Order: sequence, then structure tokens, then C-alpha cells
Amino acid sequence: MSFTRRNFIKSCFLFGGASILAPITGHSLQNKEKPWQPGYMTLEKEGKLAERIRQAYAHFENCRLCPRQCGVNRVRGERGFCRAPVRPVVFSYSPHFGEEEPITGANGSGTIFFSNCNLRCIFCQNWPISHEGRGKEISDEDLADIMMELQKMGCHNINLVTPTHVMPNILSATRIALKKGLRLPLFYNTCGYERVEILKILDGIVDIYKPDFKFMDPQKASKYVAGAADYPELTKKAIIEMHRQVGELKTDRSGIAYRGLLIRHLVMPNRTADTDQFVAWVAQALTKSTYVNIMAQYRVEYRAFEYPELARGITAGEFVEAIEWAQKVGLTNLDLKSMGVYRIHRRSRSN
Repeated sequence: MSFTRRNFIKSCFLFGGASILAPITGHSLQNKEKPWQPGYMTLEKEGKLAERIRQAYAHFENCRLCPRQCGVNRVRGERGFCRAPVRPVVFSYSPHFGEEEPITGANGSGTIFFSNCNLRCIFCQNWPISHEGRGKEISDEDLADIMMELQKMGCHNINLVTPTHVMPNILSATRIALKKGLRLPLFYNTCGYERVEILKILDGIVDIYKPDFKFMDPQKASKYVAGAADYPELTKKAIIEMHRQVGELKTDRSGIAYRGLLIRHLVMPNRTADTDQFVAWVAQALTKSTYVNIMAQYRVEYRAFEYPELARGITAGEFVEAIEWAQKVGLTNLDLKSMGVYRIHRRSRSN
């Protein structure tokens, strides 16, 4: 996701206004033969959601929500690697139209950009949000009201961008919003650097997961994501757990996702991301029909210019090569937009 994108704020209002004028039908999950309800609603009916929230909030006193496991007491105002306070900091929220088609739909994804981050890539496109923590600190009740506002706009899901360090707040806000009528899928949009133990708290609550998988090599991960040499190993385990919880991506008759897993992978210059290894892992560890978005959006952002191997955009040849690696290992559910870019680049190279 790109910070923009200084035009992002302008587009927030433009798209938001368009969505407000659209018929408020929610998403078309009601068209399915079998009635659907979000996982968090089911858990609330079973009397289990409140206990999950209690488990999550307990981590604030000795924060180990992410693999950094800082152990700080955020309730007392201590801050760890992510620099996040105990209350969520939100940079912006709006209907967003830059996600994959099953997520965006006609009315947009109800996107909430949380400030701060537990990974901090040196090439981060959102660095003013994730590194500097720009945004407004709000309460869980305010966060619930944001969720309700996005639903009223007609968004297809609640898109939680960089949610790991504020997961307890998200669960609390979701329960508050549920009591006010929230019925949208909960969409966990993460960098992939997660602890399986924490993800298990989310089992049955999150409807859609979309992790990034950035690097396959521990040394490269350590170099480019603030010493996180364990990123490849832990991200593999995390994605396997996500897949166990929600399975492959499922869509309604209108093609809108309501449950399942998507994986994003950014092609980087000079084969830095080891895309060939990534696609081979997906084919072997998950299923060949797993929804995968191999992206061509790499830009030289933040401190990437300090690293010669990252100090340029990718070439058409590098992106074509990446997609063809995915095809070679048999991946069958590649993102349609990215495949369109691939076909354009392939034709231009053959002319």
C-alpha cells in the first residue's frame, strides 16, 4: 500500500463522497444461497468474543504482540520497538480503491490506516505513518464509530492496515461496533511478521487475511527490515496458520471476498526478494490455487536510495520473470490486475 500518494487524502474525500451517494446495500453477501455472518458475530453469540478481548488486552502489560517481543508495559506508557501507545493511532480512514478487485469491489474497501509499525522496512512507502507515527490517538469507542461510518458508506469490508500492534484495540472496537450493527468482514492487512500464538486469538474473528511476504532470505530481511532475521521463518508459520483459519479466498456472486487468504509479494530490483523461492514455497506449503498478488509497484522510497541494489525501480523483464516463475510452479490464482501488467510488459518486450 502506498502513502501516496499525497493524493491519497484528496481521493479519500472524493471516493468517500461517491460512496455516500451510492445505494447502501452493504456488500452482496445476502445474495448467497446460505446466510452469511462475520466470524466475530458467531463468536459473540457463542459467548467467546469477550474472553478473546481479555486475552488480547493482557498483552499490553508485557507487550509480546509481535515477534519483537519487547515486553514493555504499554498500560503504564512504556513504548517498544513500534513506538505505539496503548490507544490506537489512526492516520486516516476512507473507502479505498487500490486493493485487489475482490476486496475493492464497486464501493471500495473500508480502510483504516494505523500509525506505527512493528517491521519498519527501509523502503517503506508509508514511512510518515509507519516510522514517524503521524496520526491521531483515539479510543476504542472512536474506532468502533469509524467502522460504523465505513459500513454506512457502503464499503465491502473493514480493512485494518498495519494492525498487529493495536490488535487488542481492534477486537474491542469490533465488539462495540457489532452491538451497533456492524456486519462487514474483518480484513487483517498485515506485513506478515506475526506470532502464531497471537494469531490464534484471532481465530474465528478475522474473516480475511492479507499478509505481505517480503523476503525469503534471513540476511536480507535483517538488512532491510530492522534486524528481523527471523522474518522469513516466522512469516511462513504465520501464513500457514492464517490459511488454516480461513482457507482459500471465497467470494460471493458479485466477486466480493467475504472469507479467506490473499498473499502479496513485491517484486524488487536485482532479485532481492527471491521471488522464485517465494512462489515455490506457496505451491508446496499451501495450495496452487492460493490467491497471490505479485506486484510491480516497487519504488525507491524512504532510505532505499542508500542501498545500491535497491536504488532503482524494477525493469519490465524482472516483473515478467517473476510472473513466469509463478506460472512455472503451477500457481493458478494470480491477481488479475498484476496479470494485466504482465501481459503488457511481455508484449512490449517481444515487439
